[in-house]
Amino acid sequence: MLFTVTPLYALPLAVLFLILWFRISGVRAATKISYGDGGNTELLRRVRQQGNFVEWTTFVLILMILAEGMGAPALYLHISGALLLIGRIAHPFGLGAIDNAAHPLRYVGNGTNILATVNLMACLGVNILGL
Repeated sequence: MLFTVTPLYALPLAVLFLILWFRISGVRAATKISYGDGGNTELLRRVRQQGNFVEWTTFVLILMILAEGMGAPALYLHISGALLLIGRIAHPFGLGAIDNAAHPLRYVGNGTNILATVNLMACLGVNILGL
């Protein structure tokens, strides 16, 4: 099976992953903290930005691969891929807002991830049930 849609989103997401990783490495180098966060709130924030990215991106890309492999329509895959990409771009900015748990970009990031997941769950369910 040749996957044509999922890689279109996996590539820019991989670039974002590296950007988030470099941001952590920069703080680690400047503060000489090699593991953990050493009580540095900026390092903790950046670690969580990347951690949240990894948690959602891995899960949704796996669902996308499964759905694409089962023959889900490309439109639905593009919807989930676009939602995931938008959310993963927005969320670090919302999580970067100091002491603002209700920052709108956090809602955008998490909301788009949930919508992408539900869309892919529907695609998988339809294919599994043969509807």
